[in-house]
Amino acid sequence: QVRMVESGGGLVQAGGSLSLSCAASGRTFSSYAMGWFRQAPGEEREFVAAINWSGGSRSYADSGKGRFTISRDNAKNTVYLQMNSLKPEDTAVYYCAADFPVRVTTTPKQVGYWGQGTQVAVSS
Repeated sequence: QVRMVESGGGLVQAGGSLSLSCAASGRTFSSYAMGWFRQAPGEEREFVAAINWSGGSRSYADSGKGRFTISRDNAKNTVYLQMNSLKPEDTAVYYCAADFPVRVTTTPKQVGYWGQGTQVAVSS
């Protein structure tokens, strides 16, 4: 059974930082792209960042460029998202994702595996 479990969400003031982790189990994800989407209340789920299987290719939504950094550790089947200079508009549930094209135009329908989500709240 495939499981993807996020951690690291929470409440932070604007300008602060959070580091999200997603540990996958049930199969080896080292051959899959992994990444993050987010969904704010009343909004559609949107692409945040992705990294290919080797870590050699990364893609970021414009909203996170220069502030977010995605990385992965294939030995641990884990993907990370370091978020700096957080803004109130970054408030959302952040979902770990795996098995999808590494490009900013990737839609949620193209994702093969999802985590359950972790809440990120940024206060002004």
